[in-house]
Amino acid sequence: MTDSTPKTTSAKPTKIEQPFQATAQNGSSQATEAFGKMRQDAAESTELFQNCYVTGLKGAHEYNAKVMEFAKSNTEAVVSFAKTLSDVKSPSEFLAAATDYSRKQFDSLTEQTRDLTALAQRVTLATVEPLKAGVSKAFGQVN
Repeated sequence: MTDSTPKTTSAKPTKIEQPFQATAQNGSSQATEAFGKMRQDAAESTELFQNCYVTGLKGAHEYNAKVMEFAKSNTEAVVSFAKTLSDVKSPSEFLAAATDYSRKQFDSLTEQTRDLTALAQRVTLATVEPLKAGVSKAFGQVN
């Protein structure tokens, strides 16, 4: 009959096992350290993207408000022009009113376009600059 009791081995590592055990422990500690660093980098990246998103969203709201302000102004100009046209008595008055309105609207639209372009550029830079800095920092750490 065979003996079914398990044989116990000594808890002390042999001379051959010691280098392997040290290597495994070293590898394990390096993996734990690398995982911690990756987790920290992921948290920083998430925060960076959240900040960029919030900045972009605020900029979009600001842009939207500016567009609505311009739409109101342009609507008021059209109503004023319609009132002016209702008081016109001759073709020459009509032509003068239409020319005056067209000139004013052209100037107004030019200025509005300038304002919206400047706002869009400012919002874009404010949104992208932190992201650009974060990417530069990340690639700087890799080298």
